[in-house]
Amino acid sequence: MDRFARLAARLLSAPHGLVWLEPDGEAAEAVSENWPAGSEPGPAVLECCRRVAETARPRFVPRTGHGAAAFAFAGVPLAGTSGELVGVLAVVDRRPREWSADDVRDLSDLAAACSAQMRMRSRSESGRQAREAAEDAAQAAEGEATRAQELLSRSELLLRAAEDLADTSSLDDVHQRVADLVSGDLKPVRMDLLLVREGMLHPLNGPPGAGSVPLDSHWPAVRALREDRMIVVAGPSRAAGAAPGPPAAPGFAGADLRTAVCLPLRGTRDTLGVLVLGWDTRYEIGVEERAVLATLAVYTAQAVERALHLDERVTVARRLQQAMLTDLPAAPGLELAALYRPAALEDMVGGDWYDAYPLPEVPGTGGTGALALTVGDITGHDMGAAAIMGQVRSMLRQADQDHPGGGPHEALAALERACRRLDLPAGGTVVHAHLHPAAAGHWLLRWSNAGHPAPLLAGPDRTVGRLEEHDVLLHPALPPRPRTSHSRLLTPGSTLLLYTDGLVEERGKDIDARIDRLARHLADAPPGIPLNALLRSLLRTTGASDARDDAVLLAVRVPARPMDCPPGSG
Repeated sequence: MDRFARLAARLLSAPHGLVWLEPDGEAAEAVSENWPAGSEPGPAVLECCRRVAETARPRFVPRTGHGAAAFAFAGVPLAGTSGELVGVLAVVDRRPREWSADDVRDLSDLAAACSAQMRMRSRSESGRQAREAAEDAAQAAEGEATRAQELLSRSELLLRAAEDLADTSSLDDVHQRVADLVSGDLKPVRMDLLLVREGMLHPLNGPPGAGSVPLDSHWPAVRALREDRMIVVAGPSRAAGAAPGPPAAPGFAGADLRTAVCLPLRGTRDTLGVLVLGWDTRYEIGVEERAVLATLAVYTAQAVERALHLDERVTVARRLQQAMLTDLPAAPGLELAALYRPAALEDMVGGDWYDAYPLPEVPGTGGTGALALTVGDITGHDMGAAAIMGQVRSMLRQADQDHPGGGPHEALAALERACRRLDLPAGGTVVHAHLHPAAAGHWLLRWSNAGHPAPLLAGPDRTVGRLEEHDVLLHPALPPRPRTSHSRLLTPGSTLLLYTDGLVEERGKDIDARIDRLARHLADAPPGIPLNALLRSLLRTTGASDARDDAVLLAVRVPARPMDCPPGSG
């Protein structure tokens, strides 16, 4: 009974649930495990249960009691084998609330399943007594026990559904979990999820546009959605000449099914779609089976709604992230290329980014053509990380504009100060560099590294070294520490590679060994290979096979021969 109390509390989003039994035994008015240790439901709650028992009618009260003792109550009577009242399934919310029609229907459905469980126990006991009395009674009880086992199996199905569908994050995951659940107990030969999108009902796993039907069509699945009720479809009789019945949904057309059921999936605001199950034999769907199917539809709808919400958030985050990855600027005397690879998991959105922009002219020097380069990784894989990444990127740009002539370490220090003043929880790693033109086609590289993987520098002789000097990473909990810049002269024919850890980090592999591998592939690159092609080759040969994280690559090449105005590429 505690398991049904826990299900009821979870289904109606209430803190407490209990099963109150008639006062005729030691289990009467037992305290549910949903109540905190050392506390009791209290006389007022038990009195509400008694009133439901006395009237044998559901009771949904938005508020009862006074002051701090006020609470909202919802209770449905439980019927025994002969229709007699045996108890009450109830939930209690310490805050006043209005019980919706869905709440009433969901608690009533679960009470029907709970009653079925109690009747099953009663029948099982009767069967045991009958088997002891006579062989005929034992044979009769065998069928009853089989039915009892089916009821128990259905109850366990609902418990598994509540647990298995609680942590799904994608529609494909929901579809697979539901298919696994029903295959073991209900054993349909066909199962499909159809969702409402753009005024049509679409199969979840079908090709785009295939099997989609308008919401005003005659299909039973659409009727279940439109009328917001369970619809059972009886297939054609096997007798010769019998007229075929209508298939439940377009995807079921042509299937030799004898029974199908269409279950509307009710969301918080609208009906999201329909769950369709089909059997190739006659399948009896009685009151108890309807309660099980209705409750399964509730759990499926909750999982679908959560998956749709997560998908919407991921889509927005990916668009925000892509907006931050702007085109590279034209940089006279340099070649630039960048590459971004998103994580393979659809619900993973990272905070990786690259940036390149001209630095402001230092007053009084007449120097022009300096360029800023950045590659960073904000901690997290959600919309929050993408949003913080966008703010950090803009603030770092502003820091360079506000400190003309300053080094990259000054820009990073200004960024940290701004994050603390604005209470922005920006944590992660970043390497920020300035490139200044020097004599004879050389470029002066100055960089500051906040805990980021070491950039690689390939010389014209194709030797590759790591720029390993670095400071601590960015984190709001770390105290301010001095930032440092380091310098290196880039000769014609040199290539600088900046990247994020998504390129070289893979579970169970040594990251230093993978960086060494990346350096070897960079050294072995054919001379004169276009930078875009070089980055694609490095990602293909070095990138993690599971792609669990985003990856960014940014390359700068000093041409062996002077360039007037090379175009940027990305």
